Amino acid sequence: MTICMSCKKKRKPSSMVIISALVSNVVELIKNRNPHLKETDEVCNVCVDDYRSMYLEKIIEDEKGKLSILEKNVIESIKEEELISENINNEVELKSTFGDRIADKVAEFGGSWSFIILFASFLMVWMIINVVWLGNKAFDPFPFILLNLVLSCVTAMQAPIIMMSQNRQGEKDRLKAELEYQINLKAELQTRQIIKKLDSYMTYQWKKMIEIQEMNIKKESSQK
Repeated sequence: MTICMSCKKKRKPSSMVIISALVSNVVELIKNRNPHLKETDEVCNVCVDDYRSMYLEKIIEDEKGKLSILEKNVIESIKEEELISENINNEVELKSTFGDRIADKVAEFGGSWSFIILFASFLMVWMIINVVWLGNKAFDPFPFILLNLVLSCVTAMQAPIIMMSQNRQGEKDRLKAELEYQINLKAELQTRQIIKKLDSYMTYQWKKMIEIQEMNIKKESSQK
């Protein structure tokens, strides 16, 4: 077991990381919190994840101000290595009530050609019965006052039901937009970490090459 120089807890050697191998910004954050640490010291992955989360929080705070709940969820998912993507439709369906499902069905049927054809057929049959078939005995003679009343009632009932369905669709769109924002933010933050990591790695390699060259020069000088 190896002792982490940051949290002072015993960890497995495989879970330890040399500070100098981390992203420069994370290294700077670690040194600010632990001035006694050196770049050759080792810290555990748990501490590294905490410092990375602090670094990501600082990035967002510097650019956008106070973190929102969505942004905190993104940072937590990066720390825990969890997936953010999910099926919005399933989440909405789990929360939907019987009335919500009925509203969706009514709105779906009311916006289809089937409804238009059936309703047009109903109007034609109503008019033919009252004008042609029943004649003077029509229960709703021209100008079809009863039919107008029926149409007004249907419209009065259909409009709020369709609005209920539209509100549910608006909720789906809002959840979808929030999910896309979290996924894009996570991808951007992880891309920045990768770029910083590559920069730190290249800098580290250059230092090593310079050290090796200096050693070779000194060796050649001593041989002469």
